[in-house]
Amino acid sequence: MTAAIVPFLPEHIPAALKLWSESPGVRLNDTDTLAGLARFLDRNPGLSLAVVDEGQLVGTLLCGHDGRRGYLQHMAVAEAYRRLGLGRQLVEGCLEALREIDIHKCHVFVVRDNPFAGLFWERLGWIVRDDVHIYSGSNER
Repeated sequence: MTAAIVPFLPEHIPAALKLWSESPGVRLNDTDTLAGLARFLDRNPGLSLAVVDEGQLVGTLLCGHDGRRGYLQHMAVAEAYRRLGLGRQLVEGCLEALREIDIHKCHVFVVRDNPFAGLFWERLGWIVRDDVHIYSGSNER
């Protein structure tokens, strides 16, 4: 295996959308488009990471921030590449990138019905917050 952690680039988006759509526990919505994801990467340069093996995208972690806190989304590693430490490397790389821009608190969005993701994050020492709710809305007219 020659998998390498690399910056997530706009040219990775089509393969990432395919990986995410095939990954249980990753939910896509109407903002997960080529244009929407390109805007996200442009707004958060150098923060998101990908795993590439022999030219194939096999893992991703989107990372962004609001100026105070970091946010991680769409963590996925292809099944054949799991349990090799790649997920941990993606997280460590994103957290280091956030530290470099002086952001020291980070949240991750995990779908409740994905028990494997919960176990992964708990093994890394992350805690489940039960004191807040997330509300989503649209500013469409």
